[in-house]
Amino acid sequence: MHGVRELTKLGQSIWLDSISRQLIDSGTLSHYINDVGITGLTSNPSILAHAIGHSDDYNAALARFEAQGVHDAEEMVYELAIVDLTDAATLLHDVWERTQGRDGFVSIEVPPEYANAVPETISWARRLRSRFDLGNVLIKVPGTAAGTQAIRELIADGIGVNVTLLFGVKHYVAAATAFLDGLELRQRAGLSLDVPSVASVFVSRWDSAANPRLPDGLKQRAGLTVMQAIWAAHQQILATERCQQLCNGSDRMQRVLWASTSTKDPAYPDTFYVAALAAPGTVDTIPEATLLAFDDHGVPDSVLDDPLAESELMSARLEEAGLHLEQLADELQVNGAQSFTADWNELLDSVALKLKGAS
Repeated sequence: MHGVRELTKLGQSIWLDSISRQLIDSGTLSHYINDVGITGLTSNPSILAHAIGHSDDYNAALARFEAQGVHDAEEMVYELAIVDLTDAATLLHDVWERTQGRDGFVSIEVPPEYANAVPETISWARRLRSRFDLGNVLIKVPGTAAGTQAIRELIADGIGVNVTLLFGVKHYVAAATAFLDGLELRQRAGLSLDVPSVASVFVSRWDSAANPRLPDGLKQRAGLTVMQAIWAAHQQILATERCQQLCNGSDRMQRVLWASTSTKDPAYPDTFYVAALAAPGTVDTIPEATLLAFDDHGVPDSVLDDPLAESELMSARLEEAGLHLEQLADELQVNGAQSFTADWNELLDSVALKLKGAS
């Protein structure tokens, strides 16, 4: 059916939310780029934990890096991840060139333990970006209060940023504002304003948290309602004089990226979120199973045509039912950061055991 191609025809970029050695070596990633139509790729601590910690695919590379003097588990994880992401960025480099630096990106995240530490986040982001020669690499930084401070400085440095762990409108606006602040610093310094960035807002975790608290008629509505509100906020920012001057409207503006778009509740279609969030100028990062499902039988059915009116109406109903959206957004961000940290620590422990076993 080629459902992914239908999304790209709308002007939406589809990125794969997965990375592994097997994905690259088998030719599957090349297939997804050339035949399915993905134009980017993301990674996070959970993805790396699954790829590196739960397979033997990295044993040879681990032994090679260890022989070169890499004995720290965290350093080893990044050595392994950088190899994979460099290979993925190479496969996507033609997309990056064809779109004049607008698409074709891969992302690598700073250690999640520093989600609330500004200097450490900035230092790690600079360090990670320096490890890549290719231009189509974004550094993932959490959109916490500390993270937004770091984003401002990193954008001012000209480092492309994927802002992650955004849940509510307040989180998104803070990330977008930090991006514009960084561009403004570059403008004052007479530097180029072409700095890529995406703002990753998480969808399905909303409904996983909200559904047990809601009556049947309101289940599975929280996630899309908040995304509509975020999309409306994005449109409002695009219309400001500041954005017009710094970004030429949407040309250089940080793009909205829909994250966590797999359907967690089997009672709903496996393409539920992807279909609903089809919109030009956005990015959707999709896990492998959901990508294949949408390519097979997905049909775009956007809820973003009149987002402000619809989100305001449904938000009021959700609040009346006792779901406090802003409070839940903050809870989800804290829980998300803790989950990533737990997965990261599990990965480090797994790699440390492998290093110990090899020594």
